[in-house]
Amino acid sequence: MTVLLGSGPDAAATRTPAAPAPVAAATPAAAATHRPVTGSVHSWDLSTGVDGPGTRFVTFLAGCPLTCLYCHNPDTWRMRSGRRTTVDDVIAEAAKYRAFIEAAGGGATVSGGEPLLQPVFTGELLHRLKHELGLHTALDTSGFLGARATDALLRDVDLVLLDIKSWDRDTYRHVTGRPLRPTLDFADRLAALGKEVWVRFVLVPGLTDDPANIDGVARFAAGLGNVSRVDVLPFHKLGEAKWDALGKDFTLRDTPAPTPEQMAAAKAIFAARGLRAV
Repeated sequence: MTVLLGSGPDAAATRTPAAPAPVAAATPAAAATHRPVTGSVHSWDLSTGVDGPGTRFVTFLAGCPLTCLYCHNPDTWRMRSGRRTTVDDVIAEAAKYRAFIEAAGGGATVSGGEPLLQPVFTGELLHRLKHELGLHTALDTSGFLGARATDALLRDVDLVLLDIKSWDRDTYRHVTGRPLRPTLDFADRLAALGKEVWVRFVLVPGLTDDPANIDGVARFAAGLGNVSRVDVLPFHKLGEAKWDALGKDFTLRDTPAPTPEQMAAAKAIFAARGLRAV
């Protein structure tokens, strides 16, 4: 299949999957339904350093229950914005880069949108990436739909990239349109399973940057015992044009990016709780 090189769904040219081709079912979920497992896929790409360790093959699924104010990919919110694609198609594409990925100490990440909005497709994809291609696997999720992740799905996940967007409940709902509790419950479950987690926290001046808010996330993450890294990500407006194109009001249009000093201060709060913040 032919795809365009890009750098994730932010790029002007992304890898967009071709129309799915029917192939024989070869894995548990496919065998159970007697047909290839399909899902709504926005795009796929290769990335380094931002979607898990090493160079990774990242599959971006379409559909998300959150409507984050700073989302840089609002075009992934609806499942209908993706293309119906089989797991076989994604595996065939990932296999092209297997040797390169392994040499670069990387793996494969299933991202979105929100991959747990499509748990059967996500579970099947993770299973085959891990057992058929032998790749390190990561699940990039807000955790809001964590209850949809079966234990079997999580067994095929080596690393969870968990977005905790705020500790203050009112701020979290304002940012995402959803409650925080499901994400915390999922984090507790991952800790009980001993699953490695990288926490992601977006620093937005005037919105999530209150030291007490940051320390709340840090205290919770430190108490889990399975968080090996915290990515403090600076707010940016790279998705502003997408909001405009979709006719949506980008309310953070006048919000500045955090300064280096603000980023350093936020990382110091996580570090003070014994966490590795980058």
